[in-house]
Formats: sequence, C-alpha cells, structure tokens
Amino acid sequence: MTEAGRRLIVALDVPSVEEAKALIEALGDSVGVYKIGLELLFSGGFELARELASQGRSVFIDAKLLDIEATVERATAAIARTGAGFLTVHALDAKTLDAAVRGRAGSKLRLLGVTVLTNLDRDDLKEQGVDRSPKELAVYRAMLAQEAGFDGVVASGEEAAALRQALGPGVLIVTPGIRPKGAERHDQTRSITPAEAIAAGADYIVVGRPITRAPDPRAAALAIVEEIALALPR
Repeated sequence: MTEAGRRLIVALDVPSVEEAKALIEALGDSVGVYKIGLELLFSGGFELARELASQGRSVFIDAKLLDIEATVERATAAIARTGAGFLTVHALDAKTLDAAVRGRAGSKLRLLGVTVLTNLDRDDLKEQGVDRSPKELAVYRAMLAQEAGFDGVVASGEEAAALRQALGPGVLIVTPGIRPKGAERHDQTRSITPAEAIAAGADYIVVGRPITRAPDPRAAALAIVEEIALALPR
C-alpha cells in the first residue's frame, strides 16, 4: 500500500456486518484503515473488529468513550483486546483521558482524543454552555489529550493547522468530515477537501458517504488517495 493509501480511513457507517464486509471486499487494498462507529458496533461490530485485526487489517473503533473513570478504563481495556489499532475518547477532562491511558496499558492501541464534533459551530457550543469558538476549544481539548499521553486527536480540518502548531509534530491529527470537491456536505458543518486537510497538517483523513455510497466505492477511494498523494510533502 502507498503512503497516501495508508492515510485514508473509511468509515463503515452501515447497519450490518454483512454490508460492512461487502464494502471491505469491494475496497480491497485501496484503504489503509477501517473505522467502525456506533451504529455498526451495536450490530456485531466488535466481532468484525476482531476478525479484521486477526487478518492484519488496521481497525479504528470510534466509540467516543465518556463515562466515570472506572468504566472508561475497563471499556478501553476490553477494546484493546480486540486488536484494534485506534480508539476515540472524548477529550473533555483529565479524569476521562487518564482512565483511558490506564486501560490501554500493555497494548498497541493508539488513543485519539475527540475535540469538537464536525457538525457543531459556535452557536451549538453556546447551547452547551461553552463560550469559545470551535478552533479555540479544539486546541484546548487537544492539549489536554496530549498532556494525558494520548497518541493523537480528532478534529475538523479547519482546526488542523492550529492544532499542528500547538501540538508539534509528534501528535497524530485525524480529520473527519472530509468531502471531495463537488460532494454534498450532508450534516458536516466544518468540512474540507482531502488535499486541504493534508496540507493543513492532518496525518489521516476519515471519509464515509463519498466512498461508501458511491456507485464504485473502490474507484471513489482511489480518487481520494490520489488527491492525498498530490498534497503530501515531496
């Protein structure tokens, strides 16, 4: 697999393991990482994660954990046992983040702190009682995750450049809400193109519907990989 291909995470946002497996078969070696989110997790996704990991595929469990410390620690340990490569945890406070770090001890699981969801804008944050812009809040939460020992963060591409400046080169930046040029934004308020995300400092991009709902998912994935390749430093 090419370097550009390894940076593409495909969101398996489908309701069944059967549909997920059909997508995986169609995509073949065009994708670096498969993301299993909440919909699929509650429809056999954990078993699928174990199966994919046993085949040597890279698996991203998008559980967005947030609970009391003991629960987060035990849940993280259980997810680590699936062989998954990535796990998301809401980066809201040090207690949650520290618990996840304890839970993944002894495993190869990489922890990613979720900063601000890509469907939220400043007005949405005000509803939550947060008087900060998405960028300000993303940087603050990312630094909490870094201090806790997380491997990376999840944030909109609009925040990627500010995060890279604040965090330095050693922290992974994973950017969801990616929309190729001409694609519909759907429910993504702060979306950018694959090339824009990579140029801003993202290490990985997450793409769902533009690939999974395309007439030819593999062709759609390869087109995005090509766009990533053009944006990578020479």
